[in-house]
Amino acid sequence: MSPTYPTASTTRHHSKRRTVGVAITAAAILASSGVAVAASAAATPHLAPPTTVASAPADGSMRDVAQQMLAIGNPGYLARINDGRRVSTTVVGVADIATGRALRADDQFEIGSNTKTFTATLILQLVDKKAVALDSPVSTYLPGVVPDGDNITVRMLLNHTSGLFSYTGDPEVLSIMQNDPQHNWTERELLTAAFAHPPTFAPGKGWSYSNTNYTLLGMIAQKLTRSSLADLIRQRIARPLGLKHTYYANPRATNTGPGYAHGYAITFADGTPKYTDHTGANIGGWAGAAGAVISTTSDLSRFYSALLKAELFSRAQLQQMKTTVALPREFPIKGRYGLGLIKFDTPCGTAWGHGGDTQGHHSTTAVSDDGRRTAISDSTGKASDLAPNDGITRWTNVEFAAQKVAVCHMLGTPVPGSLIRELHGTAP
Repeated sequence: MSPTYPTASTTRHHSKRRTVGVAITAAAILASSGVAVAASAAATPHLAPPTTVASAPADGSMRDVAQQMLAIGNPGYLARINDGRRVSTTVVGVADIATGRALRADDQFEIGSNTKTFTATLILQLVDKKAVALDSPVSTYLPGVVPDGDNITVRMLLNHTSGLFSYTGDPEVLSIMQNDPQHNWTERELLTAAFAHPPTFAPGKGWSYSNTNYTLLGMIAQKLTRSSLADLIRQRIARPLGLKHTYYANPRATNTGPGYAHGYAITFADGTPKYTDHTGANIGGWAGAAGAVISTTSDLSRFYSALLKAELFSRAQLQQMKTTVALPREFPIKGRYGLGLIKFDTPCGTAWGHGGDTQGHHSTTAVSDDGRRTAISDSTGKASDLAPNDGITRWTNVEFAAQKVAVCHMLGTPVPGSLIRELHGTAP
């Protein structure tokens, strides 16, 4: 029996008790490096796309965004926007298709590659302690581990200019992720898969998004501190900032706090969305330091605000984090990449942040340069077809448009008509 989807989005406005900030994530997604994973054979039966949301004008409002997020097939969508004066939350759809439980504003979810900003923070804290030098070769910290490691620096790992192949682009890794989501990957397995491929380019001679870079950074942090990633994120980020619902999945999401949003791989190949629940998969095993953190929109807001205000490391390290390199013209995000942080260019202005995709979630984060304004969102579905089709093309285009619209609301700028048309899939 198909679940009953809520028929209206809920938008609440909260008076601002304190300045809250977060960082912009325009989805430097895991999918960008080939982690679009097809649904397994045990897929949920076909469900009609949840397009019966209460009608909203095509005006670029967050209610309009919510309607489009369900119309492209997502089971649920939530967003939290702080425009510097007030906090607004928009929630629509379900957190669990099987039970029909409505999604809530404080539900936890997999944040995917937003984790990279956490990992970069741990490394920059070590730079402050003089334990790591950004321009030292990776072989200094992991001798004999990385091919050509004498010529690849820590900075190159952080800003994706190392040229190392991403393990999520390896066909065998993708096959195992698809058919055995509980496989307990080791860092050595992932690196072996990555290093079986030639470099994408010589160190420092290009840009290519690679989860392999962040696996190595996680290894460096653990080796130098003699602590696990779960302990490091808890002790050096979550606890100091009071992030009560943020943790590293080790290897699965177990601490579900106030509520947990299931994540669904969506396939569109036969014209009707089909859903596979990936909740409980071994995300810590395959995503690790590149994408295994669990959080909430409010916790992410606090984290990214603290980041842009240099509360987690020195101002000197914030400047390093915001030192960027150009993204390739063909990359779906327009902007530049720093050290685990993206500088996004949108029709409404510039913001910082990251983004993340897991097998069942697509999340975005955005923050103004001063850390006072933030926009966080999560879709509880992830288009997962490996071959192009109309469904996955529309899903991708609308998701990217939705983030840009959220940035407009964050910055208090009217949403241009061209972006509204992009959101509705009617742009030329």
